[in-house]
Amino acid sequence: MWLDHRAVSQVHRINETKHSVLRCVGGVMSVEMQAPKLLWLKENLRETCWDKAGHFFDLPDFLSWKATGVSARSLCSLVCKWTYSAEKGWDDSFWKMIGLEDFVADNYSKIGNQVLPPGASLGHGLTPEAAKDLGLPAGIAVAASLIDAHAGGLGVIGADVRGYGLACEGQPMTSRLAVICGTSSCHMGISKDPIFVPGVWGPYFSAMVPGFWLNEGGQSVTGKLIDHMVQGHAAFPELQAKATARCQSVYAYLNSHLDLIKKARPVGFLTVDLHVWPDFHGNRSPLADLTLKGMVTGLKLSQDLDDLAILYLATVQAIAFGTRLIIEAMEAAGHSISTLFLCGGLSKNPLFVQMHADITGMPVVLSQEVESVLVGAAILGACASGDFASVQEAMARMSKVGKVVLPRLEDKRYYDKKYQVFLKLVEHQKEYAAIMKGD
Repeated sequence: MWLDHRAVSQVHRINETKHSVLRCVGGVMSVEMQAPKLLWLKENLRETCWDKAGHFFDLPDFLSWKATGVSARSLCSLVCKWTYSAEKGWDDSFWKMIGLEDFVADNYSKIGNQVLPPGASLGHGLTPEAAKDLGLPAGIAVAASLIDAHAGGLGVIGADVRGYGLACEGQPMTSRLAVICGTSSCHMGISKDPIFVPGVWGPYFSAMVPGFWLNEGGQSVTGKLIDHMVQGHAAFPELQAKATARCQSVYAYLNSHLDLIKKARPVGFLTVDLHVWPDFHGNRSPLADLTLKGMVTGLKLSQDLDDLAILYLATVQAIAFGTRLIIEAMEAAGHSISTLFLCGGLSKNPLFVQMHADITGMPVVLSQEVESVLVGAAILGACASGDFASVQEAMARMSKVGKVVLPRLEDKRYYDKKYQVFLKLVEHQKEYAAIMKGD
């Protein structure tokens, strides 16, 4: 449901209130958050949904409720997506102001009035019914949850990097940025003190790593955008046939095809005349503008496999430039980031990883366990079962470095120039919109 953007008018009305809770979501609320979605349900599905609902859950809280019968919510989901404050709790005035005073009247029982830190043990563990469904013994400890991306961040950000010669070795964990990249991407940075970053969600206290403030940047579509660009191209059927004949994924085939056509220059230089602005589903961070659209400049009449491969490369680079823009916004506000920790489906793609290293100029650490979201979930479970005394202790023991990818610093000038073009694209898009709105 996070990708559903139908609550546009609701989120505009919420942002027009300028309520103080908006300070902790980068200044403006995203259409992907829960308050606008709840308001949309109330206004559009009053009788069939709103009036009949006993609870509204985020997915991680729904799963822990199904597993244990306990309706307590995770601090992570309520703080990051529902405007709950770890220090102050719910703000009655916000819900009344936006037209959802129903929640205040019933003491927030439908959206959560018992809130637990991630990793806390829930109830009596797995219920007999859930245990039967899962093929596990009843009573196994179940932890208060994390949102999937936050579990990925927890699974990678604490890894022991000694011996790799990285700038973050011997530095606090606050010098690391976890990037969880799949259908969309989330950029998780932590700090000892709250940092307010315009257009970036947070600061959220203890929402991912206990005792630290979290800022969460993000891109609404990344893996989904790459699929969209590749599958919509005229040469896609040919690509599919050739990849199948080689028993490869289409992306492994495209990566090898790029190596074939690059000639003497590095692969990244193939896009010298082709530039992409990646906000085909609006911008989540740091521009926080859901009206922005995608852009491609440098198209030709030919539509062969070479053109598809180069468009794919330009799209991957655009996503990496988006990450660079988020990092710059976070650093301008007070973060100090030296190393990227990537996980999620896109981190399995070596081109995606190398482009992030080259375009940000930072080394990329890949986890030994690619499915880092599962590592984060396991860390929580190991805390709930009492195997570790704290989330930090579990992180240090369970997160492992798999590989380090270094940036090709000799290509820096080229990517700096492409980044200038990248920023021009959105500047021009805003100018075009102003022209069309003008008299």
